[in-house]
Amino acid sequence: MAYNRRNYLITVLEIQEVYLKHRDNHTQKWIYENLIYPNWRISQRTLTNYLSINARKELKELDAELVKV
Repeated sequence: MAYNRRNYLITVLEIQEVYLKHRDNHTQKWIYENLIYPNWRISQRTLTNYLSINARKELKELDAELVKV
């Protein structure tokens, strides 16, 4: 399970980085239509959900848990 969650969080983090890089110059709709959707094929609702996840923190917690095991 941790392996799948880790890949999910890495994908979320990649999408968040693209969004944060371009959010000052463009609208969320433009970023979604021109950068996110062509690469990841996710819906706008999924993008909104991904932006609300603290992926960096969850990845650190997951890595710390894996080190313990």
